[in-house]
Amino acid sequence: MKAIKNKIEVPEATNLLWLLLLIVLPVAGIWLGSRFLDRTRLDSPYRYNLIRSSSGTVTLELGKEISFYQQRIRQNPDGGLDRALLATAYLKMARASGDVSWYLLAEQAAQESLAKLPFSNEGAILASAKVAEARHDFAKAIELAQKAPSDNALGISVTANLAMGKVDKANQAAETLVNRVPTLGSLTLQALVEVAQGKDKEAIQNLQQAIAIEESGETGSSVWARSLLGRLYYRQGQLEQARMLYQEALRITPQYPPALLNQAQLEIRLGNYKAAEKLYSQFFQLVNKSPTVYDHVVLRGMARVQDLQGDFSEAKKWRTQAEARLREDLIGFGHRRELAQLLLEGDRPESVAESLTLMQAEVSDRRDAETLATLALALSRSGRWQEAQQVMNQARRWGIRDAGIFHQAGIIEQVLGNTAQANKFFRLAQETDPQFNKQAQKALGLGVGLGVN
Repeated sequence: MKAIKNKIEVPEATNLLWLLLLIVLPVAGIWLGSRFLDRTRLDSPYRYNLIRSSSGTVTLELGKEISFYQQRIRQNPDGGLDRALLATAYLKMARASGDVSWYLLAEQAAQESLAKLPFSNEGAILASAKVAEARHDFAKAIELAQKAPSDNALGISVTANLAMGKVDKANQAAETLVNRVPTLGSLTLQALVEVAQGKDKEAIQNLQQAIAIEESGETGSSVWARSLLGRLYYRQGQLEQARMLYQEALRITPQYPPALLNQAQLEIRLGNYKAAEKLYSQFFQLVNKSPTVYDHVVLRGMARVQDLQGDFSEAKKWRTQAEARLREDLIGFGHRRELAQLLLEGDRPESVAESLTLMQAEVSDRRDAETLATLALALSRSGRWQEAQQVMNQARRWGIRDAGIFHQAGIIEQVLGNTAQANKFFRLAQETDPQFNKQAQKALGLGVGLGVN
């Protein structure tokens, strides 16, 4: 027995060596594996290889910029240019956070700047144009931008004309801008126009090129381009590619609202309702109860998540909050389309009637594909199917490729008895997004769009 025991005993030094190997090898393996995975990510064409901001740094730096110009204004109360620069800083903060109050401050600063310096004050004019666009007063935004011709003015012309359904004018402005300065921002704007024209392949190429030439100091445009590209891949059913882009945008700028909310929509589409709910909760923690231009997206999304999980009473509470928030927005930021979309989710005849009234007013100012499709839906729910068909034809006239719009057009044709045409639209929906199914339909309308919201 003693001989056997001596045979299986391990000397103390050997024992220590094995212990070290058991600890070091797994750790080394993990380290090497992580380095390999990181290198794989670094080789990705969408990887952000520039110096990125840590959580909260973007708004912190913008806060310093705002404080700087506020101090200069205190030292020089009659300074018009400083107020214009302050308005621009406010707009940067509004874009980064979505907080409505920054738009209001930008508007006030721009007006004060123009009062102090009525002439040769391009910065204040453009700031006023961007606030008008945020308020969905697109005609005013274009009118103001034309008074201060510049690259920034051309950018406003692209997005505002797209919102008004004037894709040809938007395309002209985008081409002029890209020919003048092919930058991250200008190529992204051109991609927006191409999406409206159904040129998704060209849009992806432009966004890829835009990301490839990004430079330091363009963090806002970098996360915007990736979020738009992710949104485009999502619409094609390439969900993992979309997820990677959203997550990369969030790695660059943590809690970036469009990427965060579009990822929540993706989780809903995949049936990961708890994950979507968690993302919406992150947004609430981020904004700390300050009103934002994204509130209606979050509240509506939470309502949809509760509905899909069978908690209808909780869903009703969220939907009521979303409706109240959107009605407040009607005064300042004109979210008539979004309110109509929310009302159309219910079964009340009075809600359908109100949504139709809202959309009939909305299309006088806004005539992009999503707006026209929402009007068509309101007409369909009102039993006015032939009018809905005519409006859907207008929504598709520039060639947009969107599975949801194709599916909606197919339903209208089906109800009107046009079976062959209906089947054509259903095929187009599947060709556009091979993963488009009933689960995908449950997530429709919940993301942050490709253009002005």
